[in-house]
Amino acid sequence: MLIEIPDLDVILSVIIAFLVGLGGLFAYFKLRPMIKTNETTDASQAERLEYYERQLIDMKIRLDSLEIQGVEEKPVDQNLELKQFLEKLAKNEIKEKLIEQVVKSEIVPEKPQIITRMPNLDHNNAIDYVLQLITNKAMTSRDIQITLKRSREHTSRLMKKLFEDGYVQRNTESKPYSYSISKKGKEKIGVLESNPTVV
Repeated sequence: MLIEIPDLDVILSVIIAFLVGLGGLFAYFKLRPMIKTNETTDASQAERLEYYERQLIDMKIRLDSLEIQGVEEKPVDQNLELKQFLEKLAKNEIKEKLIEQVVKSEIVPEKPQIITRMPNLDHNNAIDYVLQLITNKAMTSRDIQITLKRSREHTSRLMKKLFEDGYVQRNTESKPYSYSISKKGKEKIGVLESNPTVV
């Protein structure tokens, strides 16, 4: 089987045409961005770009100066309101305990010790504590878990038991579910309704 080799002129013309095509494509892609930017960029856009560039430089300088001074931005705490409520609740409990001690012993302590950690709760105290928490405001099981400092499973079992016993109401329209105290739950912790019904 014989293969015909084309003439040298044909081979050279194909190679030259290929190289000219590559050169044309290279030139096109190099010149196209310059042509587009020259057409679309007008004076107002150039001024706007310069303004934003100055703003960015100014912000970078301010950020660098803050880093040099050692000032760091404090992260926003999403549970700040809940933590403040818990601190108030803990302070009120501590005040009540101190008043009881003073009344019993009739001795005024010079410097009361403030306990910041929550005491260990047995099962009945946890139920009462949770019912007290959700008396004023509906809470999710995650909020209750954070407050109790217990595991997710423990909190889920506790809320399920309270729901089955009728002490809490579950709002299933939102995810995660939110819990609020029921009339039976209010009776359990001794909170009477302010608007009794007239018979």
